[in-house]
Amino acid sequence: MTTMTGARANEPPAAAAAVTTDDAAALSFDDFYHAHFRNVTTQLGAYIGDLSQAQDLAQEAFCRALARWDRLARYEDPVAWVRQVAWNLARSRWRRLRTARNHLLRQRRTEGTMAGPTPDRVAIDAALAQLPANHRRAVVLHYLADLPVHEIASQEGVAEGTVKSWLHRGRLALAGLLDESIEGVGNV
Repeated sequence: MTTMTGARANEPPAAAAAVTTDDAAALSFDDFYHAHFRNVTTQLGAYIGDLSQAQDLAQEAFCRALARWDRLARYEDPVAWVRQVAWNLARSRWRRLRTARNHLLRQRRTEGTMAGPTPDRVAIDAALAQLPANHRRAVVLHYLADLPVHEIASQEGVAEGTVKSWLHRGRLALAGLLDESIEGVGNV
């Protein structure tokens, strides 16, 4: 890695500032980079409107150029290659952003059209919340998760008769709570 004194990282060194693309084969990659980074970044910045993104894209293009520097150094205009790669990266960025935006817009439309819970569902949830925890678990596991009594008993670590008792008491309590809520809905 070379260190530079008296010049910034995005400014060309004094000796390389006057180098043309005809002499590019004689340049080291560091000199090439320092001579052309600012120009490529400025062009990209004007295109995409974000200087920091432009610097990132130009940096990526120069990284790809470094990997191929043996071949690129012999090109008639290696800066044109780097510029084209940078523009392609910018276009790809726009496509990714557009795809992500469209995906988010579709998600928002889907979420916006989802129906809320029905009054019956709200009443059932409210009634279930009033049951004792073991009765509520038994009712939910049996009627919503479709588990048989013996599986609920083994999962809860109790006898099957206990689960049957919880289900019976849970159903009775739900019937009373739902009858009250249905009467209240009818009066509205």
